[in-house]
Amino acid sequence: MRWLCAAILCVAATASAAAADNPAWSALRDGARVVLMRHAATSGGAGDPDGFRLEDCATQRNLTEKGRADARAAGEAMRAQNVPVGKVLSSQWCRCRDTAVLMALGPVDVSETFNNAYTFSNRRDELTKGARAVIAGWKGPGVLVVVTHGANILPLTGFQPAEGEMVVVEPDVAADGKLQVIGRIPVGS
Repeated sequence: MRWLCAAILCVAATASAAAADNPAWSALRDGARVVLMRHAATSGGAGDPDGFRLEDCATQRNLTEKGRADARAAGEAMRAQNVPVGKVLSSQWCRCRDTAVLMALGPVDVSETFNNAYTFSNRRDELTKGARAVIAGWKGPGVLVVVTHGANILPLTGFQPAEGEMVVVEPDVAADGKLQVIGRIPVGS
């Protein structure tokens, strides 16, 4: 039994050390960066059921129990890593707002430019341009945390994050239109 407890403590210490060594966490502790977080785990596939309404969470794809736990854990990890959060923005979708609120990093402001580019595919370029402007304009103090959708993060960074994954970027937009990605923080890190 002792060896099992020792093994568990060793794994936990290794995971904690790995998180501390992640360049994304180091950059966030320095402040004036941006976190693009895909909402935490949901039920179902992509998009929302037919006839969904933004003003009615019951009509949308929502967070699962795992998603709610992951959102809380992400907020706890940011506090444990001493990340100075300056502002929290969210898409209007309930799964994004709920993720941001459960992280408990401060007041959550809704920003329509981070609304679901999958659903609003006809407005994807407009949403991406607006997101780039918000991100490029962020000078702090502290870190800007944006909870949005994978379809919004993809055109900004070039990859689709997992649900609950955080992507740390520099506010300056590169010549190719992609943001400077500093690193990624997987769910549970």
